Amino acid sequence: MISAWAISGLLVMVDFVSGPSPGTFFATIGLSLGFNDPISAQYIGFGLHILTGTVAGNIFGQLALFWRKLIPYDIKRGVSLGVTVGVTLWAVLFLPLAAFGIQPRLDEYLTSAPNAYVNNIASHFAGLYPLIVGGSLLFHLVYGAILGLMAGRMAELKLLSRNAIDTRIIR
Repeated sequence: MISAWAISGLLVMVDFVSGPSPGTFFATIGLSLGFNDPISAQYIGFGLHILTGTVAGNIFGQLALFWRKLIPYDIKRGVSLGVTVGVTLWAVLFLPLAAFGIQPRLDEYLTSAPNAYVNNIASHFAGLYPLIVGGSLLFHLVYGAILGLMAGRMAELKLLSRNAIDTRIIR
């Protein structure tokens, strides 16, 4: 969940720096689902983004419980596994949704937007698809690194506390 919030915060900062109003990225998610109200589109997009990142991290954790090869024993292993999770999430979820859902909808809105807000967003993202795909890979790598860092550190702490308890019992 921490990594999902961190990336969402970075995305708001990118919106702020690059020109459109903060939350525009999340609005594109909501708009592609048919929410044409600016506020609703942003909140729906933001909620789905946080939910997706949280669920992906949870799935990673659950798989690690049952498949020992996925256990992040330390920070280094955690980060490498987390980056793998980030790239997998990008390839399996982001790319198909962007290519077959969001981008076609934005292209459609260039010619027939339901309101000026939607038209402005569609115009802002026109022609930026390759940049968005590359940038999103970078963001998913950061997401994975944060996820893995947290998972690896928690695993280290668990092992340290277990060793401390075992040492006390033996004495």
